[in-house]
Amino acid sequence: MSETNKQIFFLGIGGIGMSALARYYKHEGYTVAGYDRTPSDLTRALENEGIEIVYGDDQLEIGDWRLKLSTEDTLVVRTPAVPENNSIYTYLREQGFTILKRAEALGKITATKKALCVAGTHGKTTTSTILAHLMAVHGKNEHGLTRKGTENNCSQINQIKQIGDGVNAFLGGISENYKTNLLLDKESEYVVVEADEFDRSFHHLRPYMTVVTSVDPDHLDIYGTPEAYRESFEHYCSLVSNTILLKYGLQDKLHIQSQARVLTYSAEDTRANFYAANIATKGGTITFDLHYPDGVIGKIQLGVPVWVNIENSVAAAAIALLNGVTEDEVRSGLATFKGVHRRFNIHVQTPEVAYIDDYAHHPQEIAASIASVRKLYPERHLLGIFQPHLYTRTRDFADEFAAVLSTLDEVILLPIYPARELPIEGVKSEMLLNKITLRDKHLLSKEALLAEIGERARKMAPVAVLTIGAGDVDRLVSAIAETLNG
Repeated sequence: MSETNKQIFFLGIGGIGMSALARYYKHEGYTVAGYDRTPSDLTRALENEGIEIVYGDDQLEIGDWRLKLSTEDTLVVRTPAVPENNSIYTYLREQGFTILKRAEALGKITATKKALCVAGTHGKTTTSTILAHLMAVHGKNEHGLTRKGTENNCSQINQIKQIGDGVNAFLGGISENYKTNLLLDKESEYVVVEADEFDRSFHHLRPYMTVVTSVDPDHLDIYGTPEAYRESFEHYCSLVSNTILLKYGLQDKLHIQSQARVLTYSAEDTRANFYAANIATKGGTITFDLHYPDGVIGKIQLGVPVWVNIENSVAAAAIALLNGVTEDEVRSGLATFKGVHRRFNIHVQTPEVAYIDDYAHHPQEIAASIASVRKLYPERHLLGIFQPHLYTRTRDFADEFAAVLSTLDEVILLPIYPARELPIEGVKSEMLLNKITLRDKHLLSKEALLAEIGERARKMAPVAVLTIGAGDVDRLVSAIAETLNG
């Protein structure tokens, strides 16, 4: 950033990626403040860390704000999730403030490090968080802060935080190991980054290595066609300097023009350069052997025993091994990984009721989430609660959403969460409801859901309840869990 910038104002500071940047700049000594539409757990956490936040869209409120913003010493960083017609965004543009997209600011930060990036339609948050944990374990060992071993790596986390987390990381979710989406260690030459394809944001990055987990079409409101979406990933891969790690099969879908070497990974396909074998599930645990070009790491146990994490862990371990992480560190790191907030978190676990919350919001992600629940609770009635995210995504994938939701035993739909979008005529949750082939299908408000969920679950016990969606359904999780535990 320019030496004249003394303040950074974040437009949309409550977003997961924006909040990490805000924390970074505060750590670097800048005065940090921001705007968001409504309070949330993330904004409250930022306020507790000394960051001032204004809510609502009243431009007069920001104009009269006691923390004075000036075009001379204040840089504005915005997220594309804030709509162009937002009154505060309009005010800042009209006043002549320098405004960067979040991705541009992140690109400037990561240009000075070896950026290990994770891109893809699905799985990038969990994969990047696993990778950050593996690199942190390695970094701590290199710094002499810990020795190899599962218990040691976990027990010293709070102590280590005071002098560095072993790696730098900007994550798209809250790590359950570190209770944050930002890891900082000035001694580390590496930075782990979740590479977001929305609005072509990842084109601002300069990755040293990258994982590409999937290129299933999404964000068609931005890209227009599946072909344009894939082409965006091809351009992103052209920016990689060292290694591109593709999920096996993507090498046939992407035309990559890059000087970087291309390797592949898979959950089980032995044709990949990195893959899992001898996968075993028993007593709520998952173990497997990791095959890689230089050998085999045997009997790895996943700290979060979710089937899709086999694939995520193979990808993360591959990048970690390519950057000096040892076999023992991979084994202990995967065993001590605690997961990511809102990525298949189990909140209730009783003989009668299991309750899982997941961020899944694309048909393929929902299919993976449902499959994981079926594996964990094969004999239980599966009740899914889905909050569609965005009018355009609901419109573009209506048939796919309906098909995958029809694989549940029962579904409850909530109204569409609009995020940055204005309503589209005819696009409502009722449209999905009509397409779903289940007999037990319902459309409820959030208030009605909370009033009815306990009784519905008790009628179907033993039951597994799954909330899915990327909107504000997460704000119901505590209340749902309390009701189901009652």
